[in-house]
Amino acid sequence: MRYRPFGMSGAAISNLTLSFGLDSLARGREAALHLLYSALEAGVNAYRLETADPVAAEVLGEALAHVDRKLVCVGLTLGLGAGREAERDFSAEGMTGAIDRALHFSGLGWIDVAVLHEPGEHELPQSSLNALKALRATGRIKLLGVAGGDEVMDTYVSTGAFDVLLTPFDINADWRLRNRIRAAREQDMAVFAYDYFTDRRAKARGAEAAPKKGLFGFGGAKHPTRSGKNDAFGFLYRTPNWAAEAICLSYVLTDPTISSVIVRANDVDRLNMLAATPERDLPPGLAAQIEMGRVTASAAA
Repeated sequence: MRYRPFGMSGAAISNLTLSFGLDSLARGREAALHLLYSALEAGVNAYRLETADPVAAEVLGEALAHVDRKLVCVGLTLGLGAGREAERDFSAEGMTGAIDRALHFSGLGWIDVAVLHEPGEHELPQSSLNALKALRATGRIKLLGVAGGDEVMDTYVSTGAFDVLLTPFDINADWRLRNRIRAAREQDMAVFAYDYFTDRRAKARGAEAAPKKGLFGFGGAKHPTRSGKNDAFGFLYRTPNWAAEAICLSYVLTDPTISSVIVRANDVDRLNMLAATPERDLPPGLAAQIEMGRVTASAAA
């Protein structure tokens, strides 16, 4: 594992942040603990609670109790209720309750980054922001973050009220997103990336499985032609000794403005594959192929 500076705090954060939630508990409590212990052994010191679910918070807290609390960074997603039938709630009471619940069941002492999940333009009242600032003043949360990929994120970045930006970022990220990241860094915000990989091969198979119908719904092309856009990144699946996802993860990590990439892994084998990626260098010429693929995909759009 490799580490990067985390914002203005001077702390070091692992290249990967493990997202932990209800899906992580699907195989049982012991399996979830084994996953977390394996992540710690791999050098991962950043974790994100996907909700304030009491069980997820308790399991994460139990695993992290074995290390110095100051050496790990824990984020909590706000705006979503606990449980699978989550409702959006950016009220001061809702977010304060989520933070209190996560801290109570985890025993972590504080939340390093409280993250607002995709708030709309008028979805965050000033009273809620004031409540979060009050919690930060008391030390229950250390930093405020905002997550999303819509244009409204430009507004949230420009306010100067947030310390961290969580943004989708992959090999085909457009100039708007890249400009937003640049603006965030100019505001001294740390940047976390997510949605770094889209399985384009699976998407292409899905498109071919549902060809356009002819007149009145009959006929149509039996063998749809693969577009240049669909095949622009076909080399991702033809690179020896590299999984397509690992290439995309490694490429995102070449951007020095990214503090950490948020990953999901519900089993140890997948976790180990992801954790080994920061130590690997992309094969020679692959970065150039990715840039050429971006141009081809853009031209075919």
